[in-house]
Amino acid sequence: GFMEYFLSRCEFNSSDLKDIKFIQSLYYNKVEFARFSSSLGKFVGYNEYGVNKAEDLNNNPSYLALLRAAKELFCKLYIDFA
Repeated sequence: GFMEYFLSRCEFNSSDLKDIKFIQSLYYNKVEFARFSSSLGKFVGYNEYGVNKAEDLNNNPSYLALLRAAKELFCKLYIDFA
């Protein structure tokens, strides 16, 4: 079978929120086809399917707003518990 999934992560350079990056990678059969990065604030596609999917996701303002807020909502939470 085929599998599509996403992986979200926080990259820390320091405990300062401006030095933290939230990334959500989208995969199809273990190949990353698109990625959201809080430093860009949008999705970028890595192949033809990914470019089309990124364009669709970038045209969804409510989903982009959720991901843009994820850095503070989720990543900052890990700093507060460390």
